[in-house]
Amino acid sequence: MELAIKIFQFILSISILVILHELGHFLPAKWFKTKVEKFYLFFDPYFSLVKKKIGETEYGIGWLPFGGYVKIAGMVDESMDTEQLKQPAQPWEFRAKPAWQRLIIMLGGVTVNFFLAWIIYGCLSFFNGETTFDTSKVNAPMNYTSVAKGMGFQDGDKILKVDGKTQNNLDKLALDVLLSDEITVLRNGKEVTFPTNDDGKAMAFRDENPKAFLTPRFSAVIDTIANPKTAAAGLKVGDQVVAVNNQKINYYDELQGIITKNAGKNLNVEVIRNGAIQPLTLPVSKDGTLGISSYKQMTNYYETKHFSFGESIGRGFTRSIESLTYQVKQFKLIFNKKVQGYKKVGGPLAIIKNMPVDKAKDGSVSIDWTAFWSFTAMFSVWLAFLNLIPIPGLDGGHVIFTLYEMIVGKPVPQKILENAQMVGVIFLLGLMLLIFGADIFKIITNKF
Repeated sequence: MELAIKIFQFILSISILVILHELGHFLPAKWFKTKVEKFYLFFDPYFSLVKKKIGETEYGIGWLPFGGYVKIAGMVDESMDTEQLKQPAQPWEFRAKPAWQRLIIMLGGVTVNFFLAWIIYGCLSFFNGETTFDTSKVNAPMNYTSVAKGMGFQDGDKILKVDGKTQNNLDKLALDVLLSDEITVLRNGKEVTFPTNDDGKAMAFRDENPKAFLTPRFSAVIDTIANPKTAAAGLKVGDQVVAVNNQKINYYDELQGIITKNAGKNLNVEVIRNGAIQPLTLPVSKDGTLGISSYKQMTNYYETKHFSFGESIGRGFTRSIESLTYQVKQFKLIFNKKVQGYKKVGGPLAIIKNMPVDKAKDGSVSIDWTAFWSFTAMFSVWLAFLNLIPIPGLDGGHVIFTLYEMIVGKPVPQKILENAQMVGVIFLLGLMLLIFGADIFKIITNKF
């Protein structure tokens, strides 16, 4: 059921993005009286699932869910239908239109993608507000794993700035650190700035959750006891663990580490209860757990900011730019020889696997619509950026050729356009096969 919901969300999100992107090309083409021969959701090599001709345009749904397209008469596109181009240009063809009109038609898709993200983010801010974990409210230094120490952090460091900027949002802080060049911390009472080490970033990307290297620290005040044996041993909700096996501890993560190392053994702990020290002996399970947690106190550090309608418009734009900025910055990790971020790049199967779902306590799953729309907005910005890359076969390739014509005063020769489009299409198909093949390889090798 969970997989079915994830697949449904993926198809729904892609369908929304593709239809609106292609409408971004379709509407200005019709506006400038350019003939649109096909409008397809998904690709239709050899056959289509649904098709219907209305007026001069054939509308349909293909069977290959990797995107979609509009086929505009007189344009060198991914169909590589060049027969029409051998005839004299007709007034209703793309190639017969002024360069500025062709530029608007080609930029329509990415423009719609960006405005869609802007609208979605604005609506999310207006209707849901934004909930963030404010690290400035946590007095204790962060818990730095071996990964964080590989980047250059030391126990006791308090992060002040990342690349010269303050960041108090926990979700963004870890990503900022991964994308950073230098970090400023308060270390032993002094401000210290150090370059982030790529070796540590590489270690982070080998983890299941690359951002887990950075977590806030809390005192070991117990708020949940799920194991009856632990409760029977005398531990109570509200107890603060201050020592384990004669070892003083200050934070809950220290307690967790000791528990894990003592699987199947008893722990002699000291807790503060009603202002007094209380000794206890707690049995650790063979799995290395006590069935306790201390996370409810984290809710004190979350805050939700609400936005008026006018504020949400500006916030939607800002969030779109932030999303785009983060995605562009991640390119330097993808191509970094040490970090090898390309190993984390996934195709459709990886996206489906990571689609958000809402899991209830009874085990049932449903669509988390807030997460779904957040993903759709993020993906819309990403598609806008990718389509603007100046590769023949993408909108950006057509834009470059059109800009060249507008600057030089004459069009790029038709043969060059055809050859460039062919190279671009072969490159993009190869890239898609490589990414899809990597997904399959990860499934086969259980590394998905």
